[in-house]
Amino acid sequence: MVKTCFFGGGCFWCTEAVFKNISGVISVFPGYMGGEIKNPTYEQVCEGYTGHAEIIKIEYESSKISFKDLLYIFFSTHDPTTLNRQGNDLGTQYRSSVFTNDDSEIEILNNYILELNNSTNKEIVTTIERVSDFYIAEDYHHNYFNLNKNAPYCSVVIEPKIKKLMQSGNPFLKN
Repeated sequence: MVKTCFFGGGCFWCTEAVFKNISGVISVFPGYMGGEIKNPTYEQVCEGYTGHAEIIKIEYESSKISFKDLLYIFFSTHDPTTLNRQGNDLGTQYRSSVFTNDDSEIEILNNYILELNNSTNKEIVTTIERVSDFYIAEDYHHNYFNLNKNAPYCSVVIEPKIKKLMQSGNPFLKN
């Protein structure tokens, strides 16, 4: 069964690059959610006044990978303990967030965050938000890492995340 989830882990270039390498993931689309204006542009979201988060929409085959498995990857590939920030990216648009309306997913997510809070000395600040209108990002954001590997942001920020993921022994990596 094909299911959909929405994760905000800072810059959507990073999270898209991570989840494109996961078996069971059918598609990943960067975009915006959680804000107050319709059809926001990247520039508007980056200004930090729209309320949107940079997120990814993930379509996945639930018989091959579970929502909890996706959460494991999500939480292990960004810092869910920094409020409105990932690295040098600062603002509410970079908040750690999961958007869902599914009560069973909310329960799984709450339990997962509780487990993480019990195993770390820093509090998880990831927000659990209701799914709202998803606005797909402009075309030049799609597959950004693979198309721009020589760009400084890609080589300094995204590439180390991908290398760490590939060396992690994660059983959900694509072959």
